[in-house]
Amino acid sequence: MTQQRRIIFDVIRNSMRHMTAEQIYLEAKQILPSIAMGTVYRNLGLMSDAGEILRIEMAGQPDHFDKTVSPHHHCLCPHCGEVSDAPIPDLTEHLQQILGSPVESYDLTLRILCDDCRAKTMQ
Repeated sequence: MTQQRRIIFDVIRNSMRHMTAEQIYLEAKQILPSIAMGTVYRNLGLMSDAGEILRIEMAGQPDHFDKTVSPHHHCLCPHCGEVSDAPIPDLTEHLQQILGSPVESYDLTLRILCDDCRAKTMQ
């Protein structure tokens, strides 16, 4: 693994957030000032293709990246764009029973106000 890829992976692994490529780049640049945005994008693509990280695609939002690669769901705050994990169990078996067909995969994104945006609206 190259030094750049290791730094990018460490930034994602050590983050408690689901970061965008730009956020990852800004943190990686603090560690390795010579790193280029293209290097970050290229490595994020390689790592997500290899299953090392999860790429979260959101309509109208930049992709976010997650260190947790096991199947799980997400919440998206439509006001600030924050992405977080949704504490919902896997629904594959339930969906298969309802549909009567095997479910290869599915994506579930809940749009909710995050704690910070909810607090701002209550002021």
